[in-house]
Amino acid sequence: MNVGVLALQGDFEAHQRKLAELGTVSVQVRSRGELAGLDGLVLPGGESTAMLRLLESGGLEAPLLEFVEDKPVMATCAGVILLAKDVRSPRQRSFGVLDIVVERNAYGRQVASSIRRLRPEPEFEARTSAGELESVFIRAPKIRETGPSVDALIRDGETPVLVEQGHILAATFHPELTSDLRLHQLFLDKIEANP
Repeated sequence: MNVGVLALQGDFEAHQRKLAELGTVSVQVRSRGELAGLDGLVLPGGESTAMLRLLESGGLEAPLLEFVEDKPVMATCAGVILLAKDVRSPRQRSFGVLDIVVERNAYGRQVASSIRRLRPEPEFEARTSAGELESVFIRAPKIRETGPSVDALIRDGETPVLVEQGHILAATFHPELTSDLRLHQLFLDKIEANP
């Protein structure tokens, strides 16, 4: 299994450590050539407008879009913004492959960051071990709308914070900053199941 982690910004190394705990060696992706041969890719948190600029200036935007249209992807925080169909507050362009409307920084500024324990939806619990999931929100986006092909796996009240659409797994929080391995394992399971 060949797994990459977009390494332009954010704590991409934390994702690599989680994957390593699960026995998977991952590679850092900063160029078009490093996408070749990958079976799946993690899009980490960071600052989405800065990521878009780096993707564009590095010639990685078009090949990355092509990759995320077909291959398993795990997106967290800013990675979710990159994939969303519609981005608000303020509006910005995105890849449009995940059928959600997302509002940037909707949980507040850095000082409003929080750690919450959230109960997964029954479908998610059936696919992983049961129990609450520690969820770290740092200047997190909020999913305001989901399309019919998007399933909410975890909610914060009525707001989806972990969603799945086919080969895409997207969390508005940072699972890489906790000791819980369930989301990264679910991502690896998606890669194994992908034809």
